[in-house]
Amino acid sequence: MPTSALHVARTGLEAQDARMRVIANNLANIGTTGYKRDRANFATLAYQDDRIAGQQSSTETAYATGLNLGTGVSVQSTTAITTQGTLNPTGNGLDLALDGDGYFQVQLPGGKLGYTRAGNFSRSAEGQLVTAQGYAVQPAIAIPEDAAAITVGNDGTVTVTTGASAVPTEIGQITIASFANPAGLQALGDNFLSETAASGPAQIGAAGDGVRGAIRQGMLESSNVNVVEELVDMIECQRAYEINSKMISAVDEMLRNANQTL
Repeated sequence: MPTSALHVARTGLEAQDARMRVIANNLANIGTTGYKRDRANFATLAYQDDRIAGQQSSTETAYATGLNLGTGVSVQSTTAITTQGTLNPTGNGLDLALDGDGYFQVQLPGGKLGYTRAGNFSRSAEGQLVTAQGYAVQPAIAIPEDAAAITVGNDGTVTVTTGASAVPTEIGQITIASFANPAGLQALGDNFLSETAASGPAQIGAAGDGVRGAIRQGMLESSNVNVVEELVDMIECQRAYEINSKMISAVDEMLRNANQTL
């Protein structure tokens, strides 16, 4: 049974509604540290082939073109745009930003590793370097109770000076995870991502090694959402939604006229 124009227009409404949701989420996270904007990707639904190009039109000839009717559109996927956001100084020594590719590693509840670009870390009551949720940064960094100053090098080396000694003491190194396909990471919420088969396994190494970005202490990476670009996309999406709505109204009127005539 052929697919009606009403059904095709309905798929357009659903696809543009999903795209608007993606845009709304981008705008909602404009102030989220390390957030990467998403883009909705569309794909055509199956075609109904009434006539295939190359099919015999007579015993001696073949059709040069086919007769293919589309059945609509759907949202195929969303892609995270991983371009870097602006690095903003904060003056807080436990705020860290990655200048380049890679992700900080965090121990999530249940033993699972999470990955994040948000480096707004804190010191727990036990002296551990943790996220705002209290999840420990990996590898674990234990800050001495009498630490007077904490320094994080571009390669992730963490050193402290204490009141008893002005000589810096190395207490650990923050390593960085990179992935063959960062767009394949799964978003978990709370600024965390998890490894998937599409992203490939995490490849751990030192920050600033040429593959992974260098760590900048006292800075945070802002969201890479561009307000002007999102507003333009929102207007385009709204117009596309309106056009599909008008299509439904037009087809409904055509069918009503046909019923009255017949």
